[in-house]
Amino acid sequence: MLNKTVKELSQGLTNGEYSSVELCQHYLKRIKTHDPKINSFITVAEEQALKSAEIADKTIAEGNATPWTGVPFAHKDIFCTEGLLTTCGSKMLETFIPPYDATVVSNFKKVGAVCLGKTNMDEFAMGSSNETSYFGKVINPWSTSEQLVPGGSSGGSAAAVAADLVPIATATDTGGSIRQPASLCGLTGLKPTYGRVSRYGMIAFASSLDQGGPMARTAEDAAMMLNIMASHDAKDSTSINRATPDYTTDLNNSISGMTIGLPKEFFNEHLSNALQDTIQTAIKQLESLGANFKEITLPHSDLSVPAYYVIAPAECSANLSRFDGVRYGHRCDDPKDLMDLYQRSRSEGFGGEVKRRILIGAYALSAGYYDAYYKKAQQVRRLIKNDFATAFNDVDMILSPTSPSEAFGFGSKGDDPVQMYLEDIFTISTNLAGLPGMSLPAGMINELPVGMQLIGNYFEESKMLNIAHQFQSITDWHTRSPQNN
Repeated sequence: MLNKTVKELSQGLTNGEYSSVELCQHYLKRIKTHDPKINSFITVAEEQALKSAEIADKTIAEGNATPWTGVPFAHKDIFCTEGLLTTCGSKMLETFIPPYDATVVSNFKKVGAVCLGKTNMDEFAMGSSNETSYFGKVINPWSTSEQLVPGGSSGGSAAAVAADLVPIATATDTGGSIRQPASLCGLTGLKPTYGRVSRYGMIAFASSLDQGGPMARTAEDAAMMLNIMASHDAKDSTSINRATPDYTTDLNNSISGMTIGLPKEFFNEHLSNALQDTIQTAIKQLESLGANFKEITLPHSDLSVPAYYVIAPAECSANLSRFDGVRYGHRCDDPKDLMDLYQRSRSEGFGGEVKRRILIGAYALSAGYYDAYYKKAQQVRRLIKNDFATAFNDVDMILSPTSPSEAFGFGSKGDDPVQMYLEDIFTISTNLAGLPGMSLPAGMINELPVGMQLIGNYFEESKMLNIAHQFQSITDWHTRSPQNN
C-alpha cells in the first residue's frame, strides 16, 4: 500500500480489496515501526481510530459511503480535537484535551475519514525547522542518518506523509508553514486564500495570517482535501461567505495559453546554481504544456520578512496572552500571588522562540513604538498586496522557488534567528497579501527534494491545482519517496 493516493485507497475500500480496519492497522503498524526514528507524531489515537474504522466499514457495507469513508489521515496538533490531546507542540498545553472539535476536524468527521493521530509541530507554529517543539524535533525522513530538518512549522505532517505513515495530513501556514516543509520533504502542500478555510478551533498564532490547508503527495489529493477543508463558517468572523467549488473539476484542463509570471526579485544572485537550474527545468516542462512565461516585478518583496516579523509577533503577543495559568494550560506550582502565577506559568510553559516573539510583539505594540513599527509594517503590507494586484493584471499565475535551499542540518541556523527567518523569504509575502500559494516537488539537489511555488490570485486555487496536476502528469518527482528513492 506504499505511496497510494487517497483516490486509490478509496477505490480499494469501495472494491472490497481491504477494509478500513485493515487499512488503519497497516498505517498504525508503520507508525509504531518507523515513527520512533522521525518523531512525526505527538499523539497516536489507535483505539479511537480503530473504532472509527469499524464504523466506516459498516457505512461502506450499507452503501452510504463518501469517497473519504474509511480513509486514514492525521491532523496537525494545532487543531482542537474533542477528547483527544491537543498540545500545539508546547509544554503550555501538554495536558490540554479540548471539549470541542475545530471546524476542519468536524468536516473530516462528517465524511467518515479516520484520524490516526496528531502530528508534531514547532511550538505554537513558530519556526521553520520543527526544532522548537516541546515534544522533540522532527527528523526529515529523506535523511534520518544525517539528521536534517523537515521544515516547519508543519514538519510533523510533512514527515509523516513523506515517510508514508499516513497518506495525507492537515497543516497550517502563517508565513510558509505548509509550503516550506512540503518543499523540504518532497510533497504537495497548499495554503488557500485567507478566509477560505475556517480558523475556528485552530489555535491562533497570528490571526490575520493563519490559514489551514492540505499536505499530500499529489495535487489531486490536495484538491480532494481542500474540498473537505474549505467551507464558510459563521463561527469564524474571518471566514469568507462564498460558494466552495469542487477543486477536482478543473484538474485535467489544458494550461496552454496561460501566462505565468517570474518575479525578478526571487531569481537573483542569492539563489544557488543548482536551485536555479532545477526551477528553469520545471519552467521548460511547463512551456512544453503550452504555458507562457513573463518576467514581472514585485518591488516591495524585500520588505516582506521585516514586515512579517513585526506583524506576526504583535498578533502572537495578543493571542498568547490567554495562556496565563488561570483557566487552562500549564500552571506553576504554589504561586505566591497573582503576579507570580502569571510570570512563572508563562516562563515555564513557553519555549525560547515563543518567548522571543511575544517580547518582540509586545515591544512593537507598546506606547511610543506602535506608529514606528506596527503601523509602518501594516503600511508596507498594503504595498506588498498592491504589487501582487498589479502583477495579476498581466499574468494568470506566479512561479518561484519555495525555499532558498534543500533540507539543512539541525542547529545550523539556531544561533542566528534572522537566518532561520529568511528560510521563508519566498513564502511570507503570500500570507501578508492573503493570497493562495502552493509548493510542489520540482527536482532533487544532493539527493534531497526541492519544490517550486505557485502563487495565485484570490480564490484561484482551482487554477493553481490545475497547473500543478498537469505538471505532475509529465514529471515523477511527486512519486518519489524515501522508501523508493
